[in-house]
Amino acid sequence: MEIVKKEPTVKGPAERFTGDVWVDVIARGEGASRIRVNAVRFAPGARNAWHRHAVGQTLHVTEGVGRVQARGGEILEIRAGDTVHTPPGEWHWHGAAPDHFMTHLAMWEAPAGDEPESEWGDKISDEEYGGGR
Repeated sequence: MEIVKKEPTVKGPAERFTGDVWVDVIARGEGASRIRVNAVRFAPGARNAWHRHAVGQTLHVTEGVGRVQARGGEILEIRAGDTVHTPPGEWHWHGAAPDHFMTHLAMWEAPAGDEPESEWGDKISDEEYGGGR
């Protein structure tokens, strides 16, 4: 058994996020374990860029109200207690609602081979975030 000390909280990088986002790494498996778990805190209106994960991703909202969208799909509201699964390779984004903070656990696995864990695309425009309104 090992107790791993908490790493410092880091600000989400501007090239991947719009608005204020803070990330705490909870787990980064090594060896046979390829699990990744981050607690991600979004300020109102903050969101990440389009991205996809080689092995998929699961989000579990722990507090607040947010938004999530798969490319070509509707913008969906997510709330504390909701769990969202995106399958391998699905382009998507997620973030806080315009008037609420939102925190979620982001969980994914690194692929077994040399494939990158995630691929990042364009940032979400205000028009996309607002649903074209």
